Amino acid sequence: MRIILFGFRPRTKQRKMVWENLMRVTRPARIWDLYAFSNSLTAFKNTDPKVRLHAEYLRLLHLPSSKRIYGSFISGVGLTDSTHSWRLCEANSNFNLSPTYPHLLIVPSSISDEEVQQAALFRARGRLPVVTWRHSENGAVLARSSQPLVGIMLNNRSNADERLVEALCFRTKNSEERRKLYIADARPRKNALANGALGGGSESSSNYFQCEVVFLGIENIHSMRESLARLRDYLDTHGAASSDGSSSLLRSGGLAWGGGNLSNMAAAVSALGDSGWLSHVHNVLAAAAWVAARIDLEGASVLVHCSDGWDRTSQIVALAELMLDPYYRTFRGFQALIEKDWLAFGHPFADRLGMPTYSSNNPLETVRQSSAQSVSSPGRLTQGSGSTSSHTAAGSPNNSSPIFLQWIDCVAQLLRLYPRAFEFSSAFLVEILDCVLSSRFGNFLCNSEKERSQAGISEYCGCMWVYLEKQRHVKGKEHEHFNIFYDRDHQDGALLPPAAALAPVLWPSYFLRWACPSEIKGNGSSWVQGDELENQCRNLVQSHTGFKKAKERAEVKVKELSSKLKLMSQELQGEKKTSSIALANLARVQKENTAIKRALQAIGWKVRFSESGITLRTSSSESEESSSPEATGISPARSVGANLEDLAVSVSVVPETDLSADLIRRPCREDCDSDSDQGCRWPASTCARIGGAFTGIRANFGALEKLCIDDSYFKVGDDVKRHPYATPEIT
Repeated sequence: MRIILFGFRPRTKQRKMVWENLMRVTRPARIWDLYAFSNSLTAFKNTDPKVRLHAEYLRLLHLPSSKRIYGSFISGVGLTDSTHSWRLCEANSNFNLSPTYPHLLIVPSSISDEEVQQAALFRARGRLPVVTWRHSENGAVLARSSQPLVGIMLNNRSNADERLVEALCFRTKNSEERRKLYIADARPRKNALANGALGGGSESSSNYFQCEVVFLGIENIHSMRESLARLRDYLDTHGAASSDGSSSLLRSGGLAWGGGNLSNMAAAVSALGDSGWLSHVHNVLAAAAWVAARIDLEGASVLVHCSDGWDRTSQIVALAELMLDPYYRTFRGFQALIEKDWLAFGHPFADRLGMPTYSSNNPLETVRQSSAQSVSSPGRLTQGSGSTSSHTAAGSPNNSSPIFLQWIDCVAQLLRLYPRAFEFSSAFLVEILDCVLSSRFGNFLCNSEKERSQAGISEYCGCMWVYLEKQRHVKGKEHEHFNIFYDRDHQDGALLPPAAALAPVLWPSYFLRWACPSEIKGNGSSWVQGDELENQCRNLVQSHTGFKKAKERAEVKVKELSSKLKLMSQELQGEKKTSSIALANLARVQKENTAIKRALQAIGWKVRFSESGITLRTSSSESEESSSPEATGISPARSVGANLEDLAVSVSVVPETDLSADLIRRPCREDCDSDSDQGCRWPASTCARIGGAFTGIRANFGALEKLCIDDSYFKVGDDVKRHPYATPEIT
């Protein structure tokens, strides 16, 4: 939908060289010339697609991923009866049964491999009816195939094919209870009858028990290609400026949208309708919704096919599964859906996109065998055929068609109807289409799983899914591929839109992204308003995410500050406790000092406290104290008067708990004038010292009363009167 214009000056010699190089890179002759092989994308390697297909089959059959395959059957340990109805068939492991089918097939357990091979002979390209999806609750299945080879008289039959189709109706393996089966032919009835002249045709309900044949009326690939061409011309012509840079006024020969000419505007709207694109999109949506409703509401099984079973069949089947299974509406599920129903089941991407593909006859040859003969004989490709091709030459315009683009457009229409049901956004769908057309990755190269395996696509080319996943991983939920309205719990069931809701509008995110903004608003305005609302909501979500991260950082800081504050509070509590203990000790010391002072004053001594201790003096020596230069703060060892040297005592009160037995029993030699050989003169005073310094005396009033005072301290006679408290007998 984008046109790039190259302009050259007159008589430029490089014009031919540029033209040839443009043709070489846009229409490569060999598959090895594609960009996916020259671009080294080692960072985007992925696992083998066959392994992922096997994992998806196990999910559909509700089997754990650890189940092993024994021969052609899955081990039935712990499986229910409904699961026993189906098995994984390896009859096509070497792609001999059908070169365009996957290596593993889900078939009824009652059908043997021999019957599978016989049934393949009755279907075009060997594409026999196989199960592609199973309802987890009612057990109904969705199957796909190609057209039966009933012939021009519509009388050719196959017992193996009829038995295989009939087995799709049984509810359990060995049960006689059957469910209804719809055979949905995606073609118009007239096209199906016309294919009978070429050997194809459609089933007859009389030959298939309890089956109903329905024609869905979807046109073929040629109609889709012409419709897209008309749509592109409409978008390129009826705009303010064409995509090649010239004025649309010059191209259309009249006024365009901006001119305001009502007749021209009506003609433009008519041209959009004449393109038929929206009508084709509506038909595909309606067909898929009808199939989904039959499975979910009626519990009936449905077999879908068209001529070859790889174009319209892939569209309807994949779209119906998207409506029925919420897993396919996630990123991983959408990848599994495309890999299963588009890649594994052989949608010819190379032919539909006009790219070269792989030929098993000669790997160096990239031009495919012509299918002119195969058109007249759909069943010519039989088992064991050496050719893997049933399509026209690569790059042939008769074989290209926007089938996959149309299906993605249908998905975008469902996303518009159910914005909360899809994990991915419209930008994700546009990104997939760009990756498909760019040939940057190898996912959509070649025409089948067999050709991709032979060409070594998964080994030499990068994987688109890994690339997209890494893109989303960088920004997380803020990436544009995420749908901000997605709610897993809101719409976790089937999406069954009513017929009135299936009115598609032009998808502006893809078809109008190269147009002017004014033109975008003029086409599909409701969708554009929805995109603008989505962008506004996305900006709000990004702002909310930023605020949330800032809040988380602030909460972390608050926690850190809270922990520090708690630690400081604990330290403060410890300091308060220590301070309380110190204050209590101080109060006790003061109380004991007061008690000692009163006790000493009671025996007639003057008590003076200082930093160095307590000084005791008699009343008669008070005058000496006042006149002595060392009266204030006298040291413990200094004399008090001529004969009162032993009464100068330093006192320091400590808690009783600190006066342990080891501390209070040592003699205080430095501060006591008693002879060490004779022992302590005051044994009852409980003195103690620490580190060579006299530390304290415990107040013991009984000891004070029994103090031994020398008679020379008191001059009995005329000079000094006897102390009133002196002991009569001096020892």
